[in-house]
Amino acid sequence: MKGSSRRGVTFETVRRTALSLLNVEEGTAWGFPAFRTGGKLFLCFREDLESIVVRASFEQRDEMIAADPETYYTTDHHRNYPWVLARLSKLHPDAVHELLQISQRSAAQKKPRARQIRSS
Repeated sequence: MKGSSRRGVTFETVRRTALSLLNVEEGTAWGFPAFRTGGKLFLCFREDLESIVVRASFEQRDEMIAADPETYYTTDHHRNYPWVLARLSKLHPDAVHELLQISQRSAAQKKPRARQIRSS
């Protein structure tokens, strides 16, 4: 993802970008704006509409967070699932299309399993 010259994006920019992808349906999930491909959720807005939640492999998520922790993050709720969160105010406009494509491809793949937490 692009990391320089942060300008942020709007709800509408993300919405238009999602709808520009093939086979995307707009709807809601848990009462918030969401987008599906082939019936599978790949993008959902957070309650405050200031962050998005997108599918990504655990490896992709970890790489994004390591490269740009001001933009990409996770929460305790999402930690064991293949999702990454992105702050709209920090997300570079050039990164939106690529991020949503990654998420859409991830949703189209076989459903990944949650990470198992090991206790010692």
